[in-house]
Amino acid sequence: MLVASAARAVKMASARRARYKRRVILGSCLCGDVAWEIDGPLQLMSHCHCSRCRKAHGAPFATYVATPADAFRLVRGRERIARWESSPGFFRAFCTRCGSVVPGDPFEAMMFVPAGCLDGDLGVRPAMHIFVAFKAPWVELRDELPRFDAYPPGFDAPALDQLPAPAPQGTKPRGSCLCGGVAFVVEGEPVRWWQCHCGRCRKARGAAYASNLFTSAGGVRFLRGEELAVSYKVPDAKYFMQVFCRTCGSPIPRVDTSRDLAIVPAASLDDDPGTRPQAHIFVGSKAPWGRATRPATSARSRRAVGTHRQRGWTRLRGWGRRAACAAFASPPSPSRVSSSRSRS
Repeated sequence: MLVASAARAVKMASARRARYKRRVILGSCLCGDVAWEIDGPLQLMSHCHCSRCRKAHGAPFATYVATPADAFRLVRGRERIARWESSPGFFRAFCTRCGSVVPGDPFEAMMFVPAGCLDGDLGVRPAMHIFVAFKAPWVELRDELPRFDAYPPGFDAPALDQLPAPAPQGTKPRGSCLCGGVAFVVEGEPVRWWQCHCGRCRKARGAAYASNLFTSAGGVRFLRGEELAVSYKVPDAKYFMQVFCRTCGSPIPRVDTSRDLAIVPAASLDDDPGTRPQAHIFVGSKAPWGRATRPATSARSRRAVGTHRQRGWTRLRGWGRRAACAAFASPPSPSRVSSSRSRS
């Protein structure tokens, strides 16, 4: 089964590479200050579930594509890029203005680029899940892609241990950024948990989609590092804002007192929150290579998803369609304005 799935993925990838052989692929961060281009075709695309990638992206998993280093060109924004050493000799890069993950240093003449920041159909599809031994407890994989507990066979790189979990303390879920400079506890009851595929979320997190847990504005208490928070608001959006650690770039909770909401990147949590994602939203804006993988469910989340399916966007746990569209909207693409833009 594993071999057959891998063979099918390789065959389909070969066909796409032939179609996209000479295409130039564009990418940028959320604010657009950092931009790059890649001469196609792209190579291996994989979903990484390691704890460092989840923290850095604030997403259930990080999706990367490979390309020869000489096919990659930074167009602008070198002065905007910060780097943080997440493990010995390995630096993660991010935009200091908006917090998006951006391409870092080449490894053995190859660049590994966050797919969520790339525009359009990339001509390649995910080939595998890696580091699934470290995946978030609230993620349930239901596709047929090959899965590996660490790197796949033949990948000559040392596998790192998962980030150490904090010592047990209380019953409320705790969270932190990748560098540990920011730490918090979610004391409020979760009111919803959505996984958003809009273009802004994909650019902000550099991933297939964002996974955010919502509670009241007073429901998040910072234990340390609140002064490290940097906020970036999309200029033409009513609400959309990315908040991240200035040291490592990891997304951290955004507290919006005007709406009495705290929006917590689920991947920043160190403890299992007990509840589960309720719905995928803005799937009409999802990446061509993305898939709304069904999350692990609980009785509570099954009821919420059922309501969503029966009533559309009329109402989901007290939030109407207008509020949902105002909170999550897609940015304009280079070639056209996204249909979601008017919703912000």
